[in-house]
Amino acid sequence: MTKKTCSANDRKMTSIFERYLTVWVGLCILGGVFLGKVAPGLAQTLDGMSINVNGAPVVSIPIAICLFFMMYPIMVKIDFASVIKAGKSGKPVFLTLFVNWCIKPFTMYAIAIFFLGYCFKSFIGVDAVDLVKMPFGLDLAVGSIHGAGTVVLQDGIKMLQIPLWRSYFAGCILLGIAPCTAMVLVWGYLARGNDGLTLVMVAINSLAMLILYGFLGGFLLGVGQLPVPWQALLLSVTIYVALPLFAGYLSRKWIIKSKGETWFKEKFLHVLTPITISALLLTLILLFSFKGEVILANPLTILWISIPLFLQTVFIFALGYGAAKFMKLNYEDAAPAAMIGASNHFEVAIATAVMIFGLSSGAALATVVGVLIEVPVMLMLVGVCKRTAGWFPQEK
Repeated sequence: MTKKTCSANDRKMTSIFERYLTVWVGLCILGGVFLGKVAPGLAQTLDGMSINVNGAPVVSIPIAICLFFMMYPIMVKIDFASVIKAGKSGKPVFLTLFVNWCIKPFTMYAIAIFFLGYCFKSFIGVDAVDLVKMPFGLDLAVGSIHGAGTVVLQDGIKMLQIPLWRSYFAGCILLGIAPCTAMVLVWGYLARGNDGLTLVMVAINSLAMLILYGFLGGFLLGVGQLPVPWQALLLSVTIYVALPLFAGYLSRKWIIKSKGETWFKEKFLHVLTPITISALLLTLILLFSFKGEVILANPLTILWISIPLFLQTVFIFALGYGAAKFMKLNYEDAAPAAMIGASNHFEVAIATAVMIFGLSSGAALATVVGVLIEVPVMLMLVGVCKRTAGWFPQEK
C-alpha cells in the first residue's frame, strides 16, 4: 500500500457537527416537538415577524437570518476562479450537470408521487389536509379552487387547503431539484475523490441553480397541481442563493486580500462550520415545534417520507456512478460526480419550502426529513465508493 493510499484512507470527518449530524437532527426533532408542547405560540410569534406584501407574509425575518447563516459559509468556500478550469475536466462536469438537471428532478417527481400519492396515501390519510400559504401575488376569493387546493380563511388570513400527501410531495420536489453544493465537499473528501474537481462542480451547480431552480420548481409543482408561486420562487432563489453567493464572493475576495489565503483557510473557514450547522439546527427546532402534533398523531410520517427520498438518492447515485464507469472516468472524478447528484442541497430546499408553503407546512417537514436521512445514506454510499474504487482507472 502506498503512502498516498494510506493518507487517503485516513480521511475522516473532523468536525463533531458533521460527524454526528444525524444525532443532532434527531435531538432537534425531540426538542422541537417538546417546544411545540410547552410553548406553542413561540414559533408562530417568530414566524409572524415577516416582510408582508399585500397583507400576506412573504419572508419570515428570523428564518431568513438563520438560513442566510446556513448558506453563506457554503458560498464563501467557493473559489469561482476555478470554474474556468472545468474545461479540463469536461466529462465529469457534463455528467454532473446532465444527471442533476435533466434526470434527477423528474425521477424525484415520479418516485415521490408513486409512493406518497398511491402506496402510502392511506397511511398518511386519504382525507388529511394541510394549510399552506397562498401563492405570492395571487388574490382569490374564499372557496375558490386553485390547483389541488381550496382557498380558506384561517385566523383572518387566506390559506390554501391541500391534501397532506401533496404537501409532502411538494417538499420532495424541492429537494429533488436542489443538487448538493455543501456536504458533497465532505462526501467527496471521505470517498478519496478529486477535491479540486468537487469545488469546480460546486461552483458550477451554484450558478446553475440561479437559473434552473425556480424554473424547474415552478414547472414540476404546476404539473403536480400545486401552487406555482413564480414570484416567490424567484424571490427565494434571490434571497437564499444569489445573496449569500454574492456576499461570499465579495467577502472571500476582501479577506484573502487583507489577511492572506492561509489565514482565510486555516482561521476564518474553521469558525464557520459550527455557525452553519447551528443555524440549521435552530431552524429545524422551529419546524418541528409546528409539526409535533402531526408526528405524535402519526409517528410513521417520517418513515413514509423517508422511503421515496432514500430510493431516489440510491437510484441517482447508481445512475451517476454507472455512467461514470461507462464514460471511463478515473475513480477520483467518478466518486464526486456521482455524490453531488445523490446528495441534496437541503438548505435551499428548506428555505424555499418555508417561503412558499409556510413554516408549519408538510412541505417544510419533508425537506427536513431530507436532512435526517442525508448523513447515514451518504456515508453508506461513501463506503460503496471505497469498496468499488478498483472498478475505475486510478489517477496517476
